Amino acid sequence: MSHTPNPPILLTPGPLTTSDRTRQAMLRDWGSWDGDFNQITTRVRQRLLAIANAAATHECVPMQGSGTFSVEAAVGTLVPRDGHVLVPSNGAYCQRLARICRVLGRKVTTIDYTEDQRVSPADIDRALAADPGITHVAMVHCETGAGVLNPLHEIAQVVEKHGRGLIVDAMSSFGALPIDAARTPFDAVIAASGKCLEGVPGMGFVIIRRSVLEKCEGNSPSLALDLYDQWVYMQKTTQWRFTPPTHVLAALDEAIEQYLEEGGLPARGARYARNCEALVSGLAAIGVRSFLSADIQAPIIVTFHAPDHPNYEFKRFYAEVKKRGYILYPGKLTQMETFRVGCMGHFGEAGIPGAVAAIAQTLEAMGIPVRGAVATAEA
Repeated sequence: MSHTPNPPILLTPGPLTTSDRTRQAMLRDWGSWDGDFNQITTRVRQRLLAIANAAATHECVPMQGSGTFSVEAAVGTLVPRDGHVLVPSNGAYCQRLARICRVLGRKVTTIDYTEDQRVSPADIDRALAADPGITHVAMVHCETGAGVLNPLHEIAQVVEKHGRGLIVDAMSSFGALPIDAARTPFDAVIAASGKCLEGVPGMGFVIIRRSVLEKCEGNSPSLALDLYDQWVYMQKTTQWRFTPPTHVLAALDEAIEQYLEEGGLPARGARYARNCEALVSGLAAIGVRSFLSADIQAPIIVTFHAPDHPNYEFKRFYAEVKKRGYILYPGKLTQMETFRVGCMGHFGEAGIPGAVAAIAQTLEAMGIPVRGAVATAEA
């Protein structure tokens, strides 16, 4: 008899499936000005800096809201009002980053790629050489629109060579893929609680070079999203300026504890890489092709071609897979039919094989031929 997980496993780029320990951490209420809660804030900030090997040179500024709130806060705080941002764009989240610059009134130039191309450091080199007015490069490390891993370290070296600032949206890479402030120069790296650290959504954070942050007073057009003011207030009081997401922070604190117990970034990255390999090979065995070539695929979320069959319809596909215990994501590509499967989350070694079996069973139920025998999903 097959067993399906209840509630379903989230195979998405965040929110994702969390551990019982992480969820249980949210069962206590916290006073937002209480000393015990302030200790959690301090500990989380210190540990996030340590993950990026950034304690000597950077500050960690947490921010309420989804990751996009922190991306907007970083652009608004770090880029002066007369600044000019270069955004290399190879997917939906790069496009959102460029849109944030425009909404904030910052001049923006994009270098546009197709969704199956990675950003070229040589292109950025040429753009910065050609336009000395560009003050910052803002890039997405792992573009989860398709799953492309962009070459952060090589781009950072180019940006440093030209003396410009680098802002990195590392939402879907921080904690699983290497980002080392002592090796890779950056002004800011942005991530969130509900991604590779396997916390719950509701809090972002920005790791900012201290010498840069000290010069950012008055840049932000926003009161709530001013990272400079948030940092100054936290340095003075250890408290948040406005009501913090207390339960989210407590859950992240517990999630980071489990992250360290697991072995930190090397172990988390290796687990996601195993998930990715099992996912791509498992679906290939039943005739479902991944969209990207292996050399640019990040082990975070994988885009797959939808079956080329008249019976395929994503809403039914999604519902049938969900009935079998797994929640997938729709594709983000604009020119072809795809779906996405995440490799992140606390779902054990059986999670990916179970998902492959559920997809195979779903396709068979929809009358879409699959290669090989349809396995029984086990969670």
